[in-house]
Amino acid sequence: MKRLKTLLKEKIDNCFLFEGEDYELYTRGCSMILRACGLTFEDFNLVKFDDENYSMKAVVDACEIMPMGSPYRVIILKNIEKVSENDKKLLQNYLKSPLSTTILIILDFYNKFSSIKNEATFVDCSRFDKATLSSVVVSELAKKNKKISGEALDTLIDYCNGYLTRIVCQLDKLVYFDLDDSLITKKLIDTMVTPDSEIVVFELTEALGQRKADKALKILEELKKEQGILALIINHFRRLFFISISDLPDKELASLLGVKEFAISKQKAQVKNFSKMQLKKIYALLEEVDFSIKSGAMLQENALYFLALSILYI
Repeated sequence: MKRLKTLLKEKIDNCFLFEGEDYELYTRGCSMILRACGLTFEDFNLVKFDDENYSMKAVVDACEIMPMGSPYRVIILKNIEKVSENDKKLLQNYLKSPLSTTILIILDFYNKFSSIKNEATFVDCSRFDKATLSSVVVSELAKKNKKISGEALDTLIDYCNGYLTRIVCQLDKLVYFDLDDSLITKKLIDTMVTPDSEIVVFELTEALGQRKADKALKILEELKKEQGILALIINHFRRLFFISISDLPDKELASLLGVKEFAISKQKAQVKNFSKMQLKKIYALLEEVDFSIKSGAMLQENALYFLALSILYI
């Protein structure tokens, strides 16, 4: 975001491509561009496309219209799921000679337009590192005359799995819960914020690795009705297995497994709770359970307990 802010002071490019998993950064970056454009008469000069009204021809046609009473006309293309090769060619042809008064903003959560990175200003909306995220949270709270303890800040970031999108959704209820107390504590975070499913799976894995059966079963009881939780558990242990047998640097391993680098560093700490042979057996067990569910031989809730209890005694 800092890089985008600096770029906008120098020049407003004709195309911006946003990619990454933290959607709050899309919103903030898009707002920065709109402010820099000094947009007026938005009914005419701001056009938005999503899956409901999308066609690349309509997008290109909109890009080729001059603004009215404003220095720029802004076209926003938002999270299109189905993009054909012909669509990409149409866009690339337009970007070879874009209209100088048109600003095209592509919010590409599904990474459908990665092929045009060289023709656009790329805005990385991946999750912030912990230090940057901490700074943003403290700054946001200061605007509302609130402070947060270090322990509470760490817990909030962990519970929200490092997503600014989730954190922002939590801040208002934390700020207004007690107007007489200016400090947000860990106790308040524990009371008001529900941990992200991935974090709970991390805690479950930790309990299983340390052979804390009571804690593991208690976590499972809370998780069993969550949609997609078994897939999260299976993917988590698969990553642990691949981490245990790989000598690749964290960055390369993260790219190979399709996760962020900080997730690899966290899971590397968990690998120490298991031997390579245990993880190999667990990996084989995951394949067995996955097949049993897909073939209808086992219900998901039963599979969760079977998997957890099997891991405890591997």
